[in-house]
Amino acid sequence: MARTNFQDLLDAGCHFGHLTRKWNPAMAPYIFMEHNGIHIIDLNKTVVKIDEAADALQALAKQGKKILFVATKKQAKEILAEKATSVNMPYITERWAGGMLTNFTTIRKAVKKMSNIDKMASDGTFDNLSKREKLQISRQREKLEKNLGSIADLTRLPAALFVIDTVKEHIAVKEAQRLGIPVFGIIDTNANPNDVDYVIPANDDASKSIEIILGAVCAAIQEGLQERKLEKEAEAADAASEEQPKAEKKGGAGKSGRARIKRGNEGAMNNALADKYKTESEKEEE
Repeated sequence: MARTNFQDLLDAGCHFGHLTRKWNPAMAPYIFMEHNGIHIIDLNKTVVKIDEAADALQALAKQGKKILFVATKKQAKEILAEKATSVNMPYITERWAGGMLTNFTTIRKAVKKMSNIDKMASDGTFDNLSKREKLQISRQREKLEKNLGSIADLTRLPAALFVIDTVKEHIAVKEAQRLGIPVFGIIDTNANPNDVDYVIPANDDASKSIEIILGAVCAAIQEGLQERKLEKEAEAADAASEEQPKAEKKGGAGKSGRARIKRGNEGAMNNALADKYKTESEKEEE
């Protein structure tokens, strides 16, 4: 079953492309027609491509991998932050710092610096600093939080990148290509679909268009996370059920042994032991 439908995409304005003079010829397979100097995107293909991307993202989420969402344009920032947070995925909505992927160790140091500042504030070290030093450190903390706060939990390179407007975020796309990280992207008629691994041809400027597509892919990610959770619970239940019979078997053997000794005829057992240790002379006298 399709995660979106033609009518919903049409109502959201996903079909509007850029001016014909700004088009990228590589987008020709995804263009339906030209109308009043604007290219119209084929939404039937968009529906199919959204499903393909959603299935791939669901599989990644099921494996417990992280997907980094990227959108720094004004109309996409808030929507992307909300959707990515709902599925506990890292995101970038401020300026893309060059080397965020290719120089990831340095980025992690900056994130660590932010946590060190928080530690200083909590353990009282911050109170011993001068007013000027406090102000400088606070400003530095705010800047780090603004640019890197949303990826503080990203301890390793993401398994995939989801980009809105690959023309604007071309540096992020290039870094992902260099590291072999798959790229998912909402591609408008002015972009090159060959730059990404999973193309979603749609209007990347309208907030409603961005929202409906992000809603579909984030729902798929949520499904993947839920499946992973259920699998872990089933594994834990299986492990517990395997341990229980072993414990019962071990405890049962000890109990039955003790019970047999208890139920035995103690007098007969004592007589048998006495007979065993009698001397030959005693046996002859009998």
